[in-house]
Amino acid sequence: MQMGRVIGSVWATRKEEGLNGLKLLIIQPIDSNQQPIRTEMVAADRIGAGIGDDVLITSGGSSRYIMKDNPLPIDAVVIGIIDSTEVMRGEDNE
Repeated sequence: MQMGRVIGSVWATRKEEGLNGLKLLIIQPIDSNQQPIRTEMVAADRIGAGIGDDVLITSGGSSRYIMKDNPLPIDAVVIGIIDSTEVMRGEDNE
């Protein structure tokens, strides 16, 4: 899993049949300081994330199985909307 921020949407009027009904979002991966890392990616979303939301994403082969009985041709999916994060830093946890 990794964290990311939704920065846009993708609309495709023609797509693989199994993708009908899924939103496609542009995600900017972020680190624990909420700073951008790596390049953007497109992820499928069934949970209702929107632009500006921080989200949890999973990618790779496991993403295909968001539909239990019918694997989809995707390699990234939003699996959660982040409410908050807490990170302890340094030796004295400042």
